[in-house]
Amino acid sequence: MKFNPEEYKYSSRRNVVYGHRGMVATSQPLASQTGLEMLKKGGNAVDAAIATAACLTVVEPTSNGLGSDAFALVWIKDKLHGLNASGYSPSSISMDKLKDRGFNEIPKYGVIPVMVPGAPAAWVELSEKFGKLSLKEVLNPAINYAKNGFTVSVNVKKAWDTSYNIYKKQQGEEFKYWFSTFTKNNKTPEFGELWKLPHHAYTLESIADTNGSSFYKGYIADKIDEFFKKYNGYLSKEDLANYKPEWVEPITVNYRGYDVYEIPPNGQGLVALMALNIIKGFDFSYKDNSDTYHKQIEAIKLAFADGQKYITDSNYMKININKLLSDDYSEKRRKTITDMALMPESGDPNSGGTVYLCTADGDGNMVSYIQSNYMGFGSGIVVPETGIAFANRLHNFSYDNNHDNCLMPNKKTYHTIIPGFLMKDGKAVGPFGVMGGFMQPQGHVQVITNLIDFHMNPQEALDAPRWQWIKGKQIEIEPTVPYHIVNDLIKRGHEVKIQPNLNSFGR
Repeated sequence: MKFNPEEYKYSSRRNVVYGHRGMVATSQPLASQTGLEMLKKGGNAVDAAIATAACLTVVEPTSNGLGSDAFALVWIKDKLHGLNASGYSPSSISMDKLKDRGFNEIPKYGVIPVMVPGAPAAWVELSEKFGKLSLKEVLNPAINYAKNGFTVSVNVKKAWDTSYNIYKKQQGEEFKYWFSTFTKNNKTPEFGELWKLPHHAYTLESIADTNGSSFYKGYIADKIDEFFKKYNGYLSKEDLANYKPEWVEPITVNYRGYDVYEIPPNGQGLVALMALNIIKGFDFSYKDNSDTYHKQIEAIKLAFADGQKYITDSNYMKININKLLSDDYSEKRRKTITDMALMPESGDPNSGGTVYLCTADGDGNMVSYIQSNYMGFGSGIVVPETGIAFANRLHNFSYDNNHDNCLMPNKKTYHTIIPGFLMKDGKAVGPFGVMGGFMQPQGHVQVITNLIDFHMNPQEALDAPRWQWIKGKQIEIEPTVPYHIVNDLIKRGHEVKIQPNLNSFGR
């Protein structure tokens, strides 16, 4: 048979899916099945989320891995809990040291932008606090796929090739271990190929057997420490040993009678909430209206301007979150929106490469969970014989000493990955989320407004064509946005690009 697995000539429609005893939603069918397997074994939504997250490090390593960060919103026993499992910068790093080494900016790739990974600790923390099954049982499906192989899906293959082409351009011996881990004979997998990741299996088994201690305090930590010393990086076994995820109180705004929840900073969920707070003062008559698009885009621009100025590690934030989310401040920002596209500027409230998954069980427990390496596989750094591909989140720090999010030791940076959760009248409606870096708060806003303002069903709310703000007056939109809307947005001063790569709008 001859066919192109990337080509789809005709539009398709998926129906809303209902479930009674549980549900798992992910970007990869094998991972979804893994989560359902945990529910069938008597596990709860938390067990299903951990199993699915671990499985995704194997079957979709192009977007997350054993060196990822993670965030979760957990609804259990009629209460919403927030978990921040993002890592912090190494204790020995500083801007002065990087400048002394000749760096004019924080690099995207290599050992420099690597921070402490948080995802394995998130699995342990979630399992100990809320899980019903043992961590070993929950991680077993991921171990089996890593040992015995999994079929490589279309989007994963495409993303794998993209990373391959990036890393082969990097200079330095330290990058060769990505190729020895993720290629065979210097080739990436083919569509549908059975692919094994034995080093992943080794590390996952170690995490399961030691309840994560080998990764942060044992022989895996020693391997990590040895590697980063060899290649002049900053991550150390002391950094790993001192790491622990944080339970945090979710932040929220009320949007037309619904309570929308996000993880507080250092995550950018605050951007989504600020934007919703601004647009709730507008009356949207219907979706396919250029005025609706324009006002939502302008609100996101204003929210991002504030977010990129103020969001950082919560211990270093100089602005009170409640001020940014106040109705008075939102009204002030709303009044700056006119009929024309504006250049986004931050306000002063004092004066007035990711995988997302969600699970639910028959008892009504739900998990909104996200983990990421950032920029695909991340830094391009893999510790030999461990399968650990490290994220490159340190690249998100500012290189300006005067910026709130400036690089410092033991500090968490502005983080793009965000899980969302929706409630009404104190009751859970459910988890939601999208992927795609800085698209994520924009996707959250669009999904929520589709559901609440335009009464779309959940599948329709995801299928609806999306837009994204890039910078300045630049926006990108999906090709299926009606032409009259595109034309009017251009007249309003937006610099519009039709973007055929739909993955960039948050899968």
